[in-house]
This record gives sequence, C-alpha cells and structure tokens, in this order.
Amino acid sequence: VQLQASGGGLVQAGGSLRLSCAASGRTLGSYVMGWFRQAPGKEREFVAAISWSGRTLYYADSVKGRFTISRDNAKNTVYLQMNGLKPEDTAVYYCAAAEIYSGRTYTRSSVYDYWGQGTLVTVSS
Repeated sequence: VQLQASGGGLVQAGGSLRLSCAASGRTLGSYVMGWFRQAPGKEREFVAAISWSGRTLYYADSVKGRFTISRDNAKNTVYLQMNGLKPEDTAVYYCAAAEIYSGRTYTRSSVYDYWGQGTLVTVSS
C-alpha cells in the first residue's frame, strides 16, 4: 500500500484545514487508518484512527471535539478535518494503515504497517 498525504499548509489560529490521504496499490477497506503527527523536537504522537467500516473512531484527548476523521473506501481515501486549530497543532501529519488483527491497539504507531510521507501543518498565533 502506498499512501499520499496532502492538504497541509499555513493557517491562522482558529482556522481549519482538511487533510487527505490517498491510497494506491490495495484497497483501504481492509485496514484501520490512522493519523499521527510529529512536531519539531518531539516524538510522533497519535491523533486519530478509524476502523475499516468507519463506525469506530479513536481520538487523542488533545484533538477531541476539534478534529474529525473519516474515510471513503470507494475513493480509497481517508480525511482529517481539523477545526479550531491551535499553534500547538503545528506538526508534520502522517497517515498510516494498519492490518486488522485482534488485540492491536490502534493508538500506537508501532502497529501500523504502512506510512505516508507526511504533510506540514503550520498554525500561526
């Protein structure tokens, strides 16, 4: 699976962006999809994840109520709608795909099998 993230950019605090993650090579319908981010000098952290059906969602506490993850399996694309952006949301955002196995914790980056190249989000104060 090849993943291509896009949609990053520069936005003022309080603004919105929508990130997209397009997949090729295989259908995304077999994977849990996640978004992670890495700010300068910090470790990569979990942002959000969505089950293959879209019915189960996971969010980091820091983005709950502001970010929404969704997927369109027909388009092989996953989205991250980011509203109410804050300067601390500034980071490179990565999408990732995890094969589905019981017992996996999909908030952990270590369980993800495929990663996109990242897209930079910069939020100015």
